[in-house]
Amino acid sequence: MVFLRSASADTGPAIHGNGVFLRTPQMSDHAAWAALREESRPFLTPWEPTWPLDDLTRSAFRRRIRRYMQDIRDDAAYPFFVFRSSDHVLIGGLTLSNVRRGVTQSASLGYWIGEPFARQGHMTAAVSACLGFVFDQLRLHRLEAACLPTNTASIRLLEKVGFTREGFARRYLRINGMWQDHLLYAMLSEDLRPMAR
Repeated sequence: MVFLRSASADTGPAIHGNGVFLRTPQMSDHAAWAALREESRPFLTPWEPTWPLDDLTRSAFRRRIRRYMQDIRDDAAYPFFVFRSSDHVLIGGLTLSNVRRGVTQSASLGYWIGEPFARQGHMTAAVSACLGFVFDQLRLHRLEAACLPTNTASIRLLEKVGFTREGFARRYLRINGMWQDHLLYAMLSEDLRPMAR
């Protein structure tokens, strides 16, 4: 994995991993993002919060980009789009959100992948690639993730890259219009990262 530059300083490629690269979203991504999200809507709906009615519009995407840039400036979140290295096709997204400094030094991980690219190892590669950014560049101590107990693909991904299951949170997040239970995972900066070897 190679870090080219800080994602907060540039909108170009920021992180390269095994067959994928991650970079900060930009307005020119709108058409590809909207098409992939629309095509993948039935696939993504069970695992995500309910989409706003205007979610895929250009104006909503512009607001999203402005919020992303502000979050990066505030050291509050670091959003990335994930691209396949071979052809630079957008395949999904990954966000490091709720960055907490002080005595905590932690963040939360979230991700999604378009249905045509699921179950091919791309998101495993993307999550694995972002760990160096999290622990070496952001200098965080802890990265947390949560997933539905029925989301076996996410469970496998998190455990494969080295996350440890730490608990169960009742009615933790509002997903697909309902408060749903989640499994809680975390990785510490000193934990073994099997995928990074």
